[in-house]
Amino acid sequence: MEITPTIRAEIERYLKQKGLSMTQFGHITNLNVVTVSGIITGNRSLSVNQLDRITLGMNLPPDYFYERFVEECVEETPLNWRRIKPFLYRCVELGRLDCLQRAVSKFLDNPVYTHSLFELAEDLFHKGYRDTAAYLYENVAESESKQHSERLALCQYRLFSIRIGKDQAQNLQTAAKFEPFVDRLDEFDQLDAFKDLANVYRSLSMWDKVYTFSRRMYKLGQIQYDLVHNSKRKIKLDKKLSRPLFVYIAYAELMCAHACDANGDHEQALEHIRGYTDLSWVKETDPDTLHWLGEFQQWAKINTYVNRFMSGDISVLTDYVGHISGKKHIFAELLNVIEVANRYDIDIDHILQRFEPQIEAYRDQVYASTLTEQQVILEETVRFWYKLAKYNLNKGRYSYGFNCLIDAFEKAITLKHALLITNCVGLFERFRAYAEPGILARYNMWERNDRKDGFAICSN
Repeated sequence: MEITPTIRAEIERYLKQKGLSMTQFGHITNLNVVTVSGIITGNRSLSVNQLDRITLGMNLPPDYFYERFVEECVEETPLNWRRIKPFLYRCVELGRLDCLQRAVSKFLDNPVYTHSLFELAEDLFHKGYRDTAAYLYENVAESESKQHSERLALCQYRLFSIRIGKDQAQNLQTAAKFEPFVDRLDEFDQLDAFKDLANVYRSLSMWDKVYTFSRRMYKLGQIQYDLVHNSKRKIKLDKKLSRPLFVYIAYAELMCAHACDANGDHEQALEHIRGYTDLSWVKETDPDTLHWLGEFQQWAKINTYVNRFMSGDISVLTDYVGHISGKKHIFAELLNVIEVANRYDIDIDHILQRFEPQIEAYRDQVYASTLTEQQVILEETVRFWYKLAKYNLNKGRYSYGFNCLIDAFEKAITLKHALLITNCVGLFERFRAYAEPGILARYNMWERNDRKDGFAICSN
C-alpha cells in the first residue's frame, strides 16, 4: 500500500523540484523564512491560515491538504480548540463537511468543549450553514441528553427549525419530537417556539394543537409584556425577539380564532377576534410596532367578515370581496369565499371571473418569509385547489374541476399531507364517472406513487 507523504514532506519535495529556497518560498506565500523553516522541520505547529497560503503558493486546490491536516494536526496532536476552530470554518466555506466531522469527533468525548461546539453551531446557523449546524447540534444534544439543560432544549429548537420542510409527514414527527423540550427554553425563545409550533400544526390542520400552543403563547406573552411595562422595576429585553413583544399576544388570539372557526365554534372565534381588534393597550410607538398594529387592524376587519359569513350571514360577502379586491396576495381570502360557497350552496361565478387572471397566475406561486409560514401557504394552496375543484364539480364543470383537483392531489402528495390526500381521493371517487381518460391516467399515476410512499388511501 502506498504511503501518503506528510504535509511537511510534500512541501519539502516541492521546494526541491522547483529549486526554491525557503526564503523564496516565503516571499511567494507571504510567510517569513523562520515560519517556513519551522513548518518544514516540524518545530512549529501549522495553522490553517499558513496551510492555505502554502497550498496557494504551490498552485494546488485550496482543500488539497485538508484530510492530512486532520490526521497530522488534530488526530495526532493534543486538542487545541483555538487552533482548530479556524480550520472548521474553512471546512464549512469549502464544503468539506467530511473533514469537519473528523475534526469535531475528537472534541465530542470531552465535555469541556461542548460549549465551544454549541457556539460554533449557533454562529453557523445564523450564517445560513444549516446542514453543518444540524450536525453540530445533534452531537451537542447527544452529549447533553442527560442534563435536561436549556442548551439541550435550544439544540432541539434549532433542529426543529432546520428540519421543517415540504414533507408534512416528517414535519409532524419533527414537531412531536421537539414538543417535550419547549418548557426548558428561556421565556423569549419559548414565545417564538410556540409561534412556530402553532404554525406547523396549522399547516397540518391539527386545530386542537394550534389552540393549545397559541393559548400558551398568549399567557406567556402577557406575563412578559406586563413585566417589561408594568412592573415597579423596569425590565429590559436581553434577547431580540423575531417580532415586537405585543405581536405574540395578538397573534395568539388570531391563531385561536382560526382554530375555533376551523372546528365550527364561530362564537368563540369571534371572542378571540375581538381580542386582537382592540390593541389600544400597546405602549410602543416605533415604526415596527405601528406596522404590526396596521396588519392586525386589517386582519381583524377581514376575519370579522369571515366569521360572520361562515356563521351563515351571507349578506356580508359583497363587502368582504370589495375589501380584498385591492390586495396583492388574495388567495387565503378567496379560499374563504369558495368555502362558504360550498357550505351554503351559493353561486360565486361572478367573483371567480373577477379574479380569474390572479387565480391562473397562482398555480406555482409561494409567498412566505419563513419556513413555518411557508408550511401554512403550501397547505393553503392545496386546500384552495381542492375547494375550487369541489365547487366546479358540483356545478357540472368537470374538465376544469378535475384539473383543479389533480393539482390539489399532486401537491398534497408532494407535501405528504394525509388528510388532504384523503379528501382529494374522496372527491375524485365521488365524481370518477365524469373523468376523462387523460385525467384518469394522471390520477392513477399519482395514486400509485402515493401508495409506493406508504400512504393509505381511503375514500370518503
